[in-house]
Amino acid sequence: MSLISVLRTGTSGMNAQSNRISTVAENIQNSSTTGYKRGSTEFSSLLIDGNASGNYTSGAVETTIRRSVNEQGPVTFTTSKTDLAIQGNGFFVVSDQSGAPSLTRAGNFVRDDATGSLVNAGGFALMGYALDVNGQPSPVPSLNSTDGMVPVNLTAFNLKSAPSTSGTFSGNLPYDAAVIPAATAVPAGSAYSKKTSLVTFDNVGQKVTLDMYLVKTGADTWSTSIYDAGVPANFPATPLNTATMTFDSVGKIASTTGGTFTIPNGKSFTLDTKNVTQLGAPYDLTGTANGQAPSAVTGSEFDADGTVYAIYEDNSKVAAFKVAVADVGSPDNLEPRAGNIYRTTNASGDIQIGFAGIGGRGVIKSGALEQSNVDVSTELTSMIESQTVYTANSKVFMTGNEMLDTLMNLKR
Repeated sequence: MSLISVLRTGTSGMNAQSNRISTVAENIQNSSTTGYKRGSTEFSSLLIDGNASGNYTSGAVETTIRRSVNEQGPVTFTTSKTDLAIQGNGFFVVSDQSGAPSLTRAGNFVRDDATGSLVNAGGFALMGYALDVNGQPSPVPSLNSTDGMVPVNLTAFNLKSAPSTSGTFSGNLPYDAAVIPAATAVPAGSAYSKKTSLVTFDNVGQKVTLDMYLVKTGADTWSTSIYDAGVPANFPATPLNTATMTFDSVGKIASTTGGTFTIPNGKSFTLDTKNVTQLGAPYDLTGTANGQAPSAVTGSEFDADGTVYAIYEDNSKVAAFKVAVADVGSPDNLEPRAGNIYRTTNASGDIQIGFAGIGGRGVIKSGALEQSNVDVSTELTSMIESQTVYTANSKVFMTGNEMLDTLMNLKR
């Protein structure tokens, strides 16, 4: 072995161990980074062919940096519903400010006040498909492209109201209630057997209180006159609607007429009275109506399949987006970039778009984060090993250097 080969061997060994220590340092530094995947330095020998007997020329050591991207980190639960973790295979699709897509396992998303989008600690926005009224992605997802994906942003869902279209009126009307003559009864006059009310909503979410006047007009017959409580002058001559209910011999409803009318500034409204009875018991009335006042979005909720719901202050929810889960053929060959993201390479294969729980992809867990897959104790062991080998290679280099100095002194 020539002295130059000795020096080259020592230098190569020190460089290789230096690379290994660098990956160890990075791993330890990111041991608490959400979704971080540990790097490792793999060694391979570089031999020089044609070594003759008795005259050896040493080769060197090559290093390759690899990432354990496909290795799942531990999942821990948090108190934030927008923290997301993928339990199993796959990646979240995120984009930077220019719209360039990337892949990540870091699901520590929060709402960005400036844009309203969900962004992670690296500043990348979570991407998904906007859902149509039927809860289907619009447009239809592409299998090998992120085309059509948009940032998950609930700003457009700020307020929601719904006009009332149906309601129920149920309970008991007393069998022994006195019959009121038609001439004095509502709506011809002012007499009535019972008054109650029901709250409904118009087209813009304003409350419309309906005053309901019940009149026993015969032995087994009742009428219900309904008024807009906001227009007292309409009582008693101008009701919104008057319906008639008749009962059979055992107090069950036999027939109803006139149960549909229009809410002022609202929709056609049908009042269902099929559960009203006329029995020998006091008044016991209940009523409900659909519709709601304007309600603001107070948060979001994620299903395991990636569906994102806008949650309103009245606790109703609307399916707004569906988060895609991307995958590649060889995740460990993805190219890591700053911000704990990955880009595809020729070795990793092209991106494939799908949804959680389908085609071998993992499920999405809300209120959870995937931690780094770094084991600090293992990294410290690797650091000690690298330090020992580095020291040994430095001795080889120093010995070769001393031998070269001796040779130079012989010439002099």
